Amino acid sequence: DKQQGAIFFLIFLSCSLLLILKLFWTFLSAIILAMVIVSVFYPLYARLNTLFRNREVLASLCITIFILITLIIPMSWFIGTLSNEAYEFYRKSSDQVSLSKLKEIVKDDPVWSERFTKINHMTGLQITPDTIEELASSIGKNIGLFLYDQVRSIASNLLNFLIQFFLMGLTMYYLFKDGARLRRYFFELLPVPEDHLEKLTHKFQEMGRAIVVGNGLSGIVQGILGGLGFYFFGLDSPFLWGTVMCFMAFLPIIGASAVFIPTTIILFLHGNSGLALGYLIYNLSYSSVIEYLVKPRLIGKGMQMNALLVFIGIIGGIKVFGILGIVYGPLIITVFLTLAEIYRLEYRNKAV
Repeated sequence: DKQQGAIFFLIFLSCSLLLILKLFWTFLSAIILAMVIVSVFYPLYARLNTLFRNREVLASLCITIFILITLIIPMSWFIGTLSNEAYEFYRKSSDQVSLSKLKEIVKDDPVWSERFTKINHMTGLQITPDTIEELASSIGKNIGLFLYDQVRSIASNLLNFLIQFFLMGLTMYYLFKDGARLRRYFFELLPVPEDHLEKLTHKFQEMGRAIVVGNGLSGIVQGILGGLGFYFFGLDSPFLWGTVMCFMAFLPIIGASAVFIPTTIILFLHGNSGLALGYLIYNLSYSSVIEYLVKPRLIGKGMQMNALLVFIGIIGGIKVFGILGIVYGPLIITVFLTLAEIYRLEYRNKAV
């Protein structure tokens, strides 16, 4: 009887868990983002709580309001500016006339015609000024349309966005205030050794800080400097391409070079050799300093992951979760790798 009662209880518990997950699934993105932000700002909250003589409600409220104000003021301006510039770029790149000058330069230049002939013989591909124009136009339209769609989806679902934002703020408040108690409760609830859960939690916090502080700050700096480069060198859509460079900076190996190297080539093809060289030197200077000196210091040991896994995590995350996949992708891989390592060390021999 006791065993049957336990089985029925587990069935009811599983059903209620599925229902809870269904309730939370819609807001899972806001909850995970809140958890990542709290993991980054928790040391600041601890200091603030000490300053307020362990008044947890006041400390949690102050730091939550500070984070929300820090996010919401720049975000409202950022969304409006990016939306306008992304749509304008999409409109321009949809017009074939916008690339006709580049096509004419390459077609009329005998040196480039000879180079294209050699490339075609070597690769067996038919690379012509027309195919270059089609590729450039397609890439431009897709980038502009993707960013415009991402921003427009936020604007068109304003009520949903506000609900998610409010829920994120509320989750942050309670995680700051009751995070330690909630953690202890779940540790006691789950049938997993505490040291394994501690390791998993530590890895999650470590990766969250690495993504937000390391990649986030270095990406923002590269985006600002990249946008300024577009502005000072007289190129179109500096805000849009600065934003693209900011997000591309999250990708290992490729980074912001995915934007400034093609831009340098286009400037060179237009005959602006001096401008192209100056633009390339400018971008290589700041990106090298940030990637090889600043970012490793900010990240520390928090993101010791194979570059290929980080790349797949970010690209796959964007495909599944949209723009927030930049954060979620590496986190998912980190959780899996940590669980796999725990299994290898603790459970593999027992399962055989």
